[in-house]
Amino acid sequence: MEPTAVPGTAALRPVESESGVLVHSSADRRLATEHWLMATCPPASHERIRMEWQENSVALLPLGTLFSAVRIPGRLISSMALAEDLEGVDAFLEDALRGGPVICAPHGRRYYALVPGSVARTWSEAAEEWRRAGVEVLGNGSYLGVPRVDATQCDPQTVSYWSVPMESAAVLCTPLAVARLIAAGLHAMADDSE
Repeated sequence: MEPTAVPGTAALRPVESESGVLVHSSADRRLATEHWLMATCPPASHERIRMEWQENSVALLPLGTLFSAVRIPGRLISSMALAEDLEGVDAFLEDALRGGPVICAPHGRRYYALVPGSVARTWSEAAEEWRRAGVEVLGNGSYLGVPRVDATQCDPQTVSYWSVPMESAAVLCTPLAVARLIAAGLHAMADDSE
């Protein structure tokens, strides 16, 4: 393409277009994730949630709309992770759940895999079977203490932290990956008891 000259202006040069991917900074993703988590509540509650995150590092959010949670006892996960330390278990969960977000409550050694909101309704039969092992599917009518999106490390004052951080808004664990994790954990625990 030849440069085009318009009377009274310099010749215009063609613009080379580059194909690529739009990249969002981690700060942008954290902010988008924070807003997505707050969307579980009416806008009038958003300031309360921000204050809870600022003062307590954890905010109580309702489950069953944007996401539900599967509570998994630490002993079930440790039986497969071959690690007792939190960092080792966190790395195992990140791999096993393909980066799906997980919240850890370290004092009770409970893990909460965040899954689509519909899972609590569709898994009712499996949830009954898993309850004996301490697994519970939490949906409508339940609340979860959700840490600030930047709370990714455990320290002595930590009530909960992101064992596997939520990488972007609305990116959740796949139900199949969570079900496989639970099934493998139950199998490993049965083998340990024999």
